[in-house]
Amino acid sequence: MITNDIHLGGLYLLMAAMLIAGALIGRRAPLAKGMTSILAFVVIFGAGFIVFSFRDDLNYVVQRLEAEATGKPVQLAGDIIRVPIAVDGHFWIQAEVNGVPVDFLVDSGATMTTIGRKTAALAGIAVSDGRNQVVRTGNGLIRVATGRAQTVSVGDIERRNVRMFVADGDELNVLGMNYLTSLRRWSVEGRWLVLES
Repeated sequence: MITNDIHLGGLYLLMAAMLIAGALIGRRAPLAKGMTSILAFVVIFGAGFIVFSFRDDLNYVVQRLEAEATGKPVQLAGDIIRVPIAVDGHFWIQAEVNGVPVDFLVDSGATMTTIGRKTAALAGIAVSDGRNQVVRTGNGLIRVATGRAQTVSVGDIERRNVRMFVADGDELNVLGMNYLTSLRRWSVEGRWLVLES
């Protein structure tokens, strides 16, 4: 395979050199114009050679540009997801809770994944009665109950039987450390959050 790539690259360069030489011989232009033409051909074929060399990576570049423009995550290889930072400086991701799409704020400061009661009802999560507790959040104290989601999926990364808090009257859904620590790796790399199953 490597030998074939070397032969293709060599053939490409030979064809480019023949085309440049043919154009210059046919024009019989003065030396300055000839050098300008050579430089233009070198730039054009150099750009073509770079595109040819990185043709396999162009799909990722297109996905990354789309993610930057739309804010949608990029799924690289089934088990790796890259999430661009949002305009507000946070990482937002759409997950599925029991198959229901839910927008989550990714919060490494939250111990537990938390959803609002409305979201819990839509996802069919049974909320515990009589076990309400008060937890401290970045926004102060809130009253929560507990529940369990059968599945929480981010792209192809799925976790089953996920324990979560259900907040009274709060529809900010937070993907917390109990989900993040179940991953093989998660990290912030520049403007990207990387999740690896």
